[in-house]
Amino acid sequence: MTEDLNWAVGGEAGDGIDSTGKIFAQALSRAGRHVFTSKDFASRIRGGYTAYKVRTSVDRVESVVDRLDILIALTERTVDENMDELHDGSVIIYDGERSMMSDFEAPDEMIGLDVPLKRLAEEAGGAIMRNIVALGAACEVADFPIENLDESLEKRFGNKGESIVANNKEAARLGQEHVRSEYDLSTDYALETTDNDYVLLNGDEAIGMGAIAAGCRFYAGYPITPATDVMTYLKGRIERFGGNVVQAEDELSAVNMALGAARAGARSMTATSGPGIDLMAETFGLVATSETPLVIADVMRSGPSTGMPTKQEQGDLNMALYGGHGEIPRFVLAPSSISECFWKTVEAFNLAEQYQTPVYVLSDLAMAVTEQTFPPEVFDMEEVEIDRGKVVDEASIEEWQDEDGHFKPHAITDDGISPRVLPGTEDGAHMSTGLEHDELGRRTESTEMRIEQVDKRNRKVETARERETLSPRSFGDEDSDNLVVSWGSNEGALREAIDLLAQDGVDIRVLSLPYLFPRPDLTETFEAADEVVVVECNATGQLADVLEHDTLQRVQRVNKYNGVRFKADELADDLREAFDVADEAEVQA
Repeated sequence: MTEDLNWAVGGEAGDGIDSTGKIFAQALSRAGRHVFTSKDFASRIRGGYTAYKVRTSVDRVESVVDRLDILIALTERTVDENMDELHDGSVIIYDGERSMMSDFEAPDEMIGLDVPLKRLAEEAGGAIMRNIVALGAACEVADFPIENLDESLEKRFGNKGESIVANNKEAARLGQEHVRSEYDLSTDYALETTDNDYVLLNGDEAIGMGAIAAGCRFYAGYPITPATDVMTYLKGRIERFGGNVVQAEDELSAVNMALGAARAGARSMTATSGPGIDLMAETFGLVATSETPLVIADVMRSGPSTGMPTKQEQGDLNMALYGGHGEIPRFVLAPSSISECFWKTVEAFNLAEQYQTPVYVLSDLAMAVTEQTFPPEVFDMEEVEIDRGKVVDEASIEEWQDEDGHFKPHAITDDGISPRVLPGTEDGAHMSTGLEHDELGRRTESTEMRIEQVDKRNRKVETARERETLSPRSFGDEDSDNLVVSWGSNEGALREAIDLLAQDGVDIRVLSLPYLFPRPDLTETFEAADEVVVVECNATGQLADVLEHDTLQRVQRVNKYNGVRFKADELADDLREAFDVADEAEVQA
């Protein structure tokens, strides 16, 4: 019985690959199995190779691996694209009656199952259900109870009527029966079910859920891959809590609408990807100078320019850290898992209001499109705390007024944080401007006031260093002299990679950095290590550059920038090479 099974469906964009994968992922999740998915898709509506992969186990899985056990191939290219991951005993399900697959023969060491997907789907009520036929066939191959697939089909098609649901269930059973009657399979695949209850969601959905939990009441955005699902999740949900979602005409409008809502007192945010961040840079400076709390989620993708919109990269770190003209205090948070997308979004709203600054939440395509299972208690709403910062009311506003009774929204303070009033607060009328201003918010060209205001805004960062816990997350062998540092979505692959290395007697300690600005001082940690390797999905090693600057120590770099996320087994090999450690097989040889 296999406890870790890797399944995929592949074809062309427009073949229903995404919905097919989600249906199977939901079925596995509802059967009490852990799920970790990945998607490979082209930036076009129709045509171009696309695939949806699901890794499932009774134990938690946090990465993709270089192995495919069951492949539903709707085109022969699907097999070619995945040949390196197929192995002896892999099962390929295909429709030999389709012209593009009529000449296909599975390699000798693999099992080819010719299933008439379209014909069986037509028997069930329509050719559109051919992928559901394939799912039924996969259930038979994996010895997975098809009743679990029924629940997922009911959820997916329930709003289309009972007959549609019944037809899809029939299509799945025809696929199952065809494999059962036509083939005498002998595989090790048998998917155990459990009574565990899991939540299945992706990183964009987690950001949206975190925003609602944090009290966000206004979202403005413009559709852009791979950030669009944040807006899609919020639409129809945030309204239940008195909030609004606005689809703006472009990214400039979106960030300015979000700024306006924040000035009006609402917790507000926008989300975009690299090209949108470029367009928002000017307003980003206005947000910081006017000391307006605002959350901006940057769901990174391959760049520059339009780049590869549907591919993975962590290339926006420099933009998040330094983007914008002038010197702008900010926070940059980098969640490293889908669940942390939720919690870091909550934290981002608190930091934005506590320090009256813009806050970046740096996610990426790998997390945005990956669906993963979690126990519901991971998102315990009772643990969510909301801190609106230094908000003053009528009872305390007098201490923040000048001798003429005018409120000072940019008052010089020891911690750099000025008082804040919400609209409608008596005696709280004031103005703020993007021009340099005095304590009342009125523009000034006073050199003394300029210095005071710049220093005041920058003191917020130092205050945060003193008040906030910015520690990295540490795992692996805490006593190891081999140190790996990374950020973002690489953490899951790293956790599994060091487990693989530990089996070969290679000990590694990993630091994952969720706080990129302000960030912890790692100088002493680096000095204590024999070797430091920084892992990230970009070409130049942007985090490595920053850490070398901070610590004045050279580091090694493991970079990947081909548009594909790290895989656990691949990363284990990269780390062996970086630390110059021969694997066990080589030693024995």
